[in-house]
Amino acid sequence: MPDNNHSSFSSLNDNLLEFDRFVNPNPKPNSDDLNPNSDNNNPIEHSNLISQSCSSFNVSYSEPSTSSNLLTLTIPRKRRRGRPRSTLPSYKQVFSIPQIYGNSVGVSNGSSVNAQFSKPNLQLNPSSVDLSEDIIVINREATAEALTALTAGFPADSVTDEEIDAGVLPVVGGIEQVNYILIRNHIITKWRENVSNWVSKEMFLNVIPKHCHWLLDTAYDFLVSHGYVNFGVAPAIKERFPIEPSKGSVIVIGAGLAGLAAARQLMRFGFKVTVLEGRKRAGGRVYTKKMEGSNKVAAADLGGSVLTGTLGNPLGILARQLAYSLHKIRDKCPIYRVDGSPVDPILDSKVENAFNKLLDKASRLRQLMGEVSQDVSLGAALDTFSQLCGESVSDEEKNLFNWHFANLEYANAGLLSKLSLAFWDQDDPYDMGGDHCFLSGGNGRLVHALTENVPIMYEKTVTSIRYGSDGVQVTAGNQVFEGEMVLCTVPLGVLKSGSIKFVPELPQRKLDGIKRLGFGCLNKVAMLFPHVFWGTDLDTFGHLSDDPLHRGEFFLFYSYATVAGGPLLIALVAGEAAHKFESMPPTDAVTHVLQILRGIYEPQGITVPKPIQTVCTRWGSDPFCLGSYSNVAVGASGDDYDILAETVGDGRLFFAGEATTRRYPATMHGAFLSGLREAANMAHYASSRSLKFKIERCPSKNAHTCASLLADIFREPDLEFGSFSVIFEKDNADPKSSVILRVTFTEPRKKSQDSSKADTMHSKKLLFQQLQSHFNDKQQIHVYTLLTRQQALELREVRGGDDMRLHYFSEKLGIKLVGRKGLGPTADAVIASIKAERGSRKTASPSVAVKSEEMLRPKGSAEKRKMIRKAKVIRNSSVPVPSNSGGNYNGLMPHSKGEGSNGLSTPLKVASSESSPMSSEAIGRADVQNSSEAVGCDNGLLPSNNAIMDVETSITAPRCLNVSFDKIPEDKIGSSELS
Repeated sequence: MPDNNHSSFSSLNDNLLEFDRFVNPNPKPNSDDLNPNSDNNNPIEHSNLISQSCSSFNVSYSEPSTSSNLLTLTIPRKRRRGRPRSTLPSYKQVFSIPQIYGNSVGVSNGSSVNAQFSKPNLQLNPSSVDLSEDIIVINREATAEALTALTAGFPADSVTDEEIDAGVLPVVGGIEQVNYILIRNHIITKWRENVSNWVSKEMFLNVIPKHCHWLLDTAYDFLVSHGYVNFGVAPAIKERFPIEPSKGSVIVIGAGLAGLAAARQLMRFGFKVTVLEGRKRAGGRVYTKKMEGSNKVAAADLGGSVLTGTLGNPLGILARQLAYSLHKIRDKCPIYRVDGSPVDPILDSKVENAFNKLLDKASRLRQLMGEVSQDVSLGAALDTFSQLCGESVSDEEKNLFNWHFANLEYANAGLLSKLSLAFWDQDDPYDMGGDHCFLSGGNGRLVHALTENVPIMYEKTVTSIRYGSDGVQVTAGNQVFEGEMVLCTVPLGVLKSGSIKFVPELPQRKLDGIKRLGFGCLNKVAMLFPHVFWGTDLDTFGHLSDDPLHRGEFFLFYSYATVAGGPLLIALVAGEAAHKFESMPPTDAVTHVLQILRGIYEPQGITVPKPIQTVCTRWGSDPFCLGSYSNVAVGASGDDYDILAETVGDGRLFFAGEATTRRYPATMHGAFLSGLREAANMAHYASSRSLKFKIERCPSKNAHTCASLLADIFREPDLEFGSFSVIFEKDNADPKSSVILRVTFTEPRKKSQDSSKADTMHSKKLLFQQLQSHFNDKQQIHVYTLLTRQQALELREVRGGDDMRLHYFSEKLGIKLVGRKGLGPTADAVIASIKAERGSRKTASPSVAVKSEEMLRPKGSAEKRKMIRKAKVIRNSSVPVPSNSGGNYNGLMPHSKGEGSNGLSTPLKVASSESSPMSSEAIGRADVQNSSEAVGCDNGLLPSNNAIMDVETSITAPRCLNVSFDKIPEDKIGSSELS
């Protein structure tokens, strides 16, 4: 290699160092250069990133009395598709994990400047708190099991948002969270030991202490329902599929990895599934084509081909279940010049290091620019840095830099000029560790296994999707398919094209997200040769171009000879060249590839034969994808992936696919995991609707009898705090035993002027208190719920008053307040048990007085007195509520009788303003997170005019709820307005 190339490289490196001094005049020693996505903008909350082997873990142990126990993971920067690089800088991430010391466990509150968690870590000091009887000891492998859980996407010291939304814990933090994490990690580890088996809950009963079996229930149910364990195609898992569906019908649009993963999971849940696929085959952008000729056969992956990381990769788990072998892509990747001669390895390595420094400078630049970097492209920043090098860089070095730029465009399926400087690599912290691999025989083998027994209708091109409260309708050609829910897994390119009409139109928020995200193109030329002439000691090699506009044209070659079953070679086309390739005649493309190969191998005395068969892809022109995979374009961010994943239409229309996963976009495993995610989401919505239907249609048969008992028992509650009161069996100390909680909404009134005079006389005071008690009773609305005893005690400890307790209900516990009849038969048994324990109680006289007054009231009186009672919410707005005679009442409806001491049975709906994001239109939904709802609350003893539901009371609580009620001196209630 000429010396001038090395000297010119030194000049290039000096210029980069000069820029480094400019953007970072006061560098800190040993500081890590991290992009803003790993700081406040994108906290690493569910990191599943570990290095390529367990040997790279740096786990430090220490005495509990002296320091925390930190798990330090060396995390390499994301190895992009294409040429493997071992020289990438890495940074360290620190997790706090439970450490076992004898019979106790110390839990640290580890922190790192490089990794932040949005969920609070457990803050306990083992030296000052005796945890020996609180934290369970499953085995001595807590650290190893925490590492296994990391590969599944679970942090070592906190729970994920997904777990919190599922309500796995009554309170985030505390000893219960530590025990839950230990149990969760243990279940995952046990299944990973043999992924071909079905791991059952009974397997853990003997190792989990009895008092923590409820944590076992929640952990196991969450992991199974959300597809973290017991998924795939193993016989033991397929045996769990029900013979006949027992739940509603679901339509899945698209038979790619996302659609197939969701379909299989939904079928196992008991849903009736129909998959509509526009192509004649399954797999979508994962397509393995059989190439053959002259007694040669090979399986060519024309679409998704590389398993990017094997630690925790669900596709790797499928391969294990099927006993398919994986081939690690070897690091050796020589690069050849334009004339075919090899690039000097020393220069190659130095330019690669300089390229990595360019990316570091880009990361530092976006930190300096702040929000402005969202409107700047990565290409513009890299071009600026390249100009700093000036003429000091040789032509060969420029070609090498362009080769790395092409490799970067391959990794993102997008032009550098269109990638966001701020967020192009936002998914790097979530990269799966492990080797990059090929699957022997092609990824089509996985697709084939996933399609087994899945009802797929091919050549059904969907043109419209209608969704509403009654279900969905999907139109494909002249056919209309109906179901309860629909999952749309079409690629982002199809959504961008607008070829599918949504009725009603998708929310503007989702439309904007679809528009902002990028969707690029990658193409391939697959060639089956008579024999392997390029050698079997490598899996990749590169080729330089002297034209920057064509830098991505056949820049990288993949050898599939070791996994395809025949002498197969694939050339990649990325960046701008991939778009031009769409219109290039196939013969010209193959001719160009052969010229490159002959320029490389014929000088070595190796003859390049004519290929037996060739295939050129046109993914950008394929109407069923219109591109290859997604990227974060200028103006977009990782939030847009979350927006694309959002459910539409109150749990009717769902979305999955690689463009809906923030953590794993543009990957096959990302698509697969998104399908499992949405299957759990759809099952949740279906369960919520079923629960609502049961509450509305199947009230407790003993509701009226138990209502009087309930009113009597609550005269002496076992716990009382604020507007909350609780009754339970005192003889049952089980923290999981059921208790009944009542919330009373009432309006405090000013004392009348006569009240002070009444206090002066004992007899008048007693009379006044009796009258006031009766009067106050008529101002109250009681709503109920079933809790565990432990949850009730935790609720009592919530600080901030009733508003914070209501917020705790909806945000943390996800529990709904319901009317008496909404409690159902389970509460009847609890009420009867408490009543038997306490003995008989005397029914209060005010109830009789109200009933007598009701019977004396002339029915059909021409004079209809109006109700003056109103519900006041912090955000005031007038919501007209029409009178009604049946069904779900959104207004104030007449009721035949009142309850006396348990409050006047008044049909009332209290809701925040229509413009408030906290409001909810759905009544009785079990999944409403920002509201506390009371459904089916009759608060009375006798049937109403409506046989289905006495009264419907929905209380939607904003963040700072302030509900109050005016007087109700009138008895006959007509239509009114709520403000």
